Amino acid sequence: MSSLFAKAPNVLRRVLIANRGEIACRVIQTCQRLGLKTIAVYSDVDETSLHVRLADEKIRIGEGPASQSYLNIDAIMQAVAASGADAVHPGYGFLSENAAFAERCERDGVLFIGPSSGSILSMGSKIEAKRIAEKAGVPTVPGYHGDDQTGDRLAAEAEKIGYPVLIKASAGGGGRGIRLVRDPADFARELKLARAEAKSTFGNDALLIEKYIEIPRHLEVQIMGDSHGNLVHLFERDCSVQRNNQKILEEAPAPNLPEAVRQKLFETALMLGREIGYKSAGTVEFIMAAEDDQPYFLEMNTRLQVEHPVTEMITGLDLVEWQLLVAAGLPLPLAQEEIRQDGHAIEARLAAERPEDDFQPSIGTFVQVEVPSTIRFDTGVATGSDVTPYYDSMLAKFISHGKDRAAALAALSRGLAQSALLGVGTNQAFLLDCLAKPDFQDGRATTAFLAQNFPDGWKVEKSHITELRALAAALWLSEPSSSSPTLWQRKSGFRVMGARRPGSCLIDLVDSQGEEVIFLQFGNGPAVARVGDQSVDLGDILTADEKTFRDAPVRWVTEGNILHVSWNGQSLRATFALSVDAQPQTFEHLSKPNDLSAPMPGLITEILVSVGDTVTEGDPILQMEAMKLVHSLRAGRSGSVASIHCKVGDTVPLGKSLIEIEIPMET
Repeated sequence: MSSLFAKAPNVLRRVLIANRGEIACRVIQTCQRLGLKTIAVYSDVDETSLHVRLADEKIRIGEGPASQSYLNIDAIMQAVAASGADAVHPGYGFLSENAAFAERCERDGVLFIGPSSGSILSMGSKIEAKRIAEKAGVPTVPGYHGDDQTGDRLAAEAEKIGYPVLIKASAGGGGRGIRLVRDPADFARELKLARAEAKSTFGNDALLIEKYIEIPRHLEVQIMGDSHGNLVHLFERDCSVQRNNQKILEEAPAPNLPEAVRQKLFETALMLGREIGYKSAGTVEFIMAAEDDQPYFLEMNTRLQVEHPVTEMITGLDLVEWQLLVAAGLPLPLAQEEIRQDGHAIEARLAAERPEDDFQPSIGTFVQVEVPSTIRFDTGVATGSDVTPYYDSMLAKFISHGKDRAAALAALSRGLAQSALLGVGTNQAFLLDCLAKPDFQDGRATTAFLAQNFPDGWKVEKSHITELRALAAALWLSEPSSSSPTLWQRKSGFRVMGARRPGSCLIDLVDSQGEEVIFLQFGNGPAVARVGDQSVDLGDILTADEKTFRDAPVRWVTEGNILHVSWNGQSLRATFALSVDAQPQTFEHLSKPNDLSAPMPGLITEILVSVGDTVTEGDPILQMEAMKLVHSLRAGRSGSVASIHCKVGDTVPLGKSLIEIEIPMET
């Protein structure tokens, strides 16, 4: 295949991937299969990352912050020149929809593996995209996308449209820069936050106002064009399950979609693509009320989508390969009538976040990443990979395929449950819960899925945590105390008469859920753990070579008195000590209830209270930016602000005390 690219109108031999993480790994995989050399770029914190290890060559482009590395056009172009790359693949995010970057590549004679800078420019602004869509006869969501960006004008337009409305960053993408406003009294505050987030994330604070369509479906069509006048669609996807306007689950084809609506989506997407002479991979996104059959144009993403694997699974095509062919000046391999779809595919996005703690981002090092071969796993992390606070929290994607939706859903659930991702908190168990909900099982999910199914937020089932704690304690107890695994060095108290006279011990455990004392009995029949007021029969977990619990594999890694364990899709990191050895105040790091501490490293962007202010539990009191998102931190208790230990502009580490609240004596 490399000879095909060497003889193409645009010669292609060496590809620099201007990205990181799982999409960089994904592009490298296809390039190497096609015989093309790959060059990875990396920031200081990514030097040992998986995408760097997989590439044929690597070039440093700057420090950790994206603005000093992956968003630095000059640094990227210097790397292109130094490597002798023929082409740049931008992946998604970062510079993938930056018209100035595409134009710079065009000007410097470097192939940009994506659409023209003109197409990016026309669709990169949501305001301009709506104007083009209207000109092409494509229905758009009612709203305001004018040039007058004053707060008064935007507020007046919101009143005219009618609440609820969405404030959206014109240059936005990936769910950033979007605020839902239901009450006119909140408009000015949300407008300010949207402007700040848009400016920080995209360098452009232009906004538009849209009518918020209650309980919609989010549908999209994958299109692909070439320089020979060919433009095709590769069917539709449903991406309705979202959190904060970021997709969580995606599938193809869309379930329970009338055929007339499906054809309308295809026709409309192709109309828009032809209007701008589109080349390369692109996605036209639509929104449609769940009880309606009229899809409205939402936006066009002029890049490869995160969810492109579900389209690949049902068509048997490699969309990155098609991008490379188009960039090389070659025609699309298939005409519209030759493209077929087979079966059903579903994708779940794995993120470094703690769903049980209001989805706060998590960081750390993966001590084990193990996924069964029965499922596709597009990943940017492996055992030993670090997760830093500098970039997006998405780490990997689980993708399943089956002869029908039921088969695909079963395969995805099974693959997720059997995967072990230890060392960094992820949303793995949350994804499994989403897949199990009747709304998703029946293909009835809308963008209100999370609000309807987890109205009070997501929490780990207490019984699951109890069982995991019992397993963790037993596994920690079964580990040798030193590098020589003799019976005499086991913490489990081996005795010659153990088979006739059971042993027992008390173990102190602390994890993210709190502290627990576990009573473990062993040595005469099945091991049994007592956690609180619950008893857990652990069977032969202490003695079996292959550790399983209730027919599901148990995986774990120990680091001294810390043990990471995974079972049935849920993982736990716990610190242990035998009760006889435990010292008072062992767990001092647990936050005081009246002390608001940084849940992650980040930048303080706004402090909403002053010393002496009275606050109520749940009130937003501080804003911080981390992992490309702005997070509202809320008061954990009611009281008055006693002290503030940070200021706007501070970069704070994980766990730093930020604000202390004085609790009234009567409380």
